[in-house]
Amino acid sequence: MLNPLPDAFFDTDAQALACRLLGKVIRHRQGPYWLSARIIETEAYYVTDRGSHASLGYTEKRKALFLDGGHIYMYYARGGDSLNFSAHGPGNAVLIKSAYPWLDEHSDANAFAQMQLNNPDASGKPRPAERLCAGQTLLCKALGLKVPTWDAQRFDHQLLFVDDVGAQVSEIIQTTRLGIPTGRDEHLPYRFVDAHYARFCTRNPLRRGQVEGRDYFMLTQGN
Repeated sequence: MLNPLPDAFFDTDAQALACRLLGKVIRHRQGPYWLSARIIETEAYYVTDRGSHASLGYTEKRKALFLDGGHIYMYYARGGDSLNFSAHGPGNAVLIKSAYPWLDEHSDANAFAQMQLNNPDASGKPRPAERLCAGQTLLCKALGLKVPTWDAQRFDHQLLFVDDVGAQVSEIIQTTRLGIPTGRDEHLPYRFVDAHYARFCTRNPLRRGQVEGRDYFMLTQGN
């Protein structure tokens, strides 16, 4: 049974939302298939945070960031599409950094094959499951999400929504965000990773050389 999250779910603090979204499943309808991926990595952003788009001020392009929680904000990053959801408070949002393909009775092997067709590797070959959504632009490409279609929109339960499949996240890794320029609050620990899927995210926070308490913190909380 599908269980779309209500808009009210997103009307909460950006960091709390970033944690609560871990384990939830993004579902996007493409043709006859529901393309689906479990969220494993998120980043929180605030209007007061110099690393956020909202800190640059309101524009028509950035209006979704200033709307109620549960609006979709999409933009182009490194030549690809990126997916964000607005949180509580004008200018606050969560970036969906990476995910892992999700298969169930609604999203079968054919749906997974469509995701692989959407996002082949550099040689045109199918990406393995663990690399298919391992980054914000890879995720959008695999799910077929495009800026012109979804930016500043609400969820549409017939086409795109976030599903609560009842997955439990027992441990969450909190660490610094990726790709934030020097001097733009790059030190803030606003990146959250499902510890069970850490090796499949954009950059593994548990890789060799990383020290708990210095480079990351382990949060033992569910969603």
